[in-house]
Amino acid sequence: MSEVNYQQPINAVATLLEKYAEGQRDFERAELGDADLQGVNLKGSDLSYADLSTANLQGANLRGSDLSYCDLSQANLTDADLRGALLMSANLRQANLQGTKLDKADCDRNTHFPPNFDPVQAGITIKSEL
Repeated sequence: MSEVNYQQPINAVATLLEKYAEGQRDFERAELGDADLQGVNLKGSDLSYADLSTANLQGANLRGSDLSYCDLSQANLTDADLRGALLMSANLRQANLQGTKLDKADCDRNTHFPPNFDPVQAGITIKSEL
């Protein structure tokens, strides 16, 4: 029988960083819109379905993280490391992706990028439904 996660969504930066330091990586549905996460290390975290809209993630390490269905609209991802991240159906509309490392990140046709952003040129793999 699988364990059901009934925990409350993370909604404070201090709580997120404390739990990450303790070894937790499941932050699904975190509510951190407008949070200042500049330079944080959240490598390998599950932030699927999280609200990170307008968050400051400048220089953050999100390498290998699951950002599927994540709201990153208007987020500052300048110089962030998203290499190998899952961006399936993520909302990156109006996000600042200047200098963001996106090599080997995966997205699908439902992932929304800023206008004039070329995911293939950025090194992102677009997965098609089988």
